[in-house]
Amino acid sequence: MSFSLEMKVRDYECDLQGIVNNGVYFNYLEHARHEFLLEKGIDFAALTAEGVHLVVVRSELDYKQSLTSGDRFSIAVSVERISRVKFGFRQRVVRLSDQQLVLTGLVTGVALNPQGRPCVLPALERLLVE
Repeated sequence: MSFSLEMKVRDYECDLQGIVNNGVYFNYLEHARHEFLLEKGIDFAALTAEGVHLVVVRSELDYKQSLTSGDRFSIAVSVERISRVKFGFRQRVVRLSDQQLVLTGLVTGVALNPQGRPCVLPALERLLVE
C-alpha cells in the first residue's frame, strides 16, 4: 500500500457491545482517503470549490476483527483504476498492538465535473500511473 495513517479508537465510536460500530469504519476510511489525497497534492476542498466532486459510488468492506476503545490502528490506502472514469481505493485496517487485520475494503469513486457528469481528473490519472 502506498500510504498509511495511524489513528486511535475513541470511546464514543463504540457500541453497546464495546466494539467499534460498523458504520464508524466508513468515517475512518474516508479520513484516510482524504489524507492520502492531500499527501499526493489533491485538495478535496479545492476541487469542490472548482465544482469538481469526488463521490463514492460503491463500498465493499470485509470485517475480520473488532476494534475496541483505545485501540491504535493503521489504515493503508492505495488507488487503482476500475474503469475509464472510476477509480478504487484499496484499504486495510490493522490493529497495531498485535498486527491483526481488522478490515479490508474497496471503495469505488468517480469524479464529477461542474455539470455533474463523470470525468477523468488529471491529478487522479497521475496517481493511477505511479
